[in-house]
Amino acid sequence: MGYIEISGLLGQTLKSITGNKGDTVVVLETTNGDRYEMYHEQECCEDVYLDDVAGELSDLVGSPLIQAEESSENPTEGNFESATWTFYKLATINGYVTLRWFGQSNGYYSESVSIMKLK
Repeated sequence: MGYIEISGLLGQTLKSITGNKGDTVVVLETTNGDRYEMYHEQECCEDVYLDDVAGELSDLVGSPLIQAEESSENPTEGNFESATWTFYKLATINGYVTLRWFGQSNGYYSESVSIMKLK
């Protein structure tokens, strides 16, 4: 158990991935029995959630991941003190998926997403 970078999933084959727009947790299970959760450790003054899924999650199941990358940007427009878009780009030979997380806070709290290996 412990935290990993998304690149740690490169080459692994997913058995399942669950997450929908608005969720605060995405669960990934590999064919070798490992289970991961993408989430944000909520504190008092921030909100982080999966804002969009571009692509079909089913394209990530059954073939090794050939892309597992993270990028982020801070939007300059909007009605918030601090915000972060975090993009997770995952791909297999079957297709590409981008998980777009959105976080906002008063500027004193984290807006990042963590990936925890559970088993």
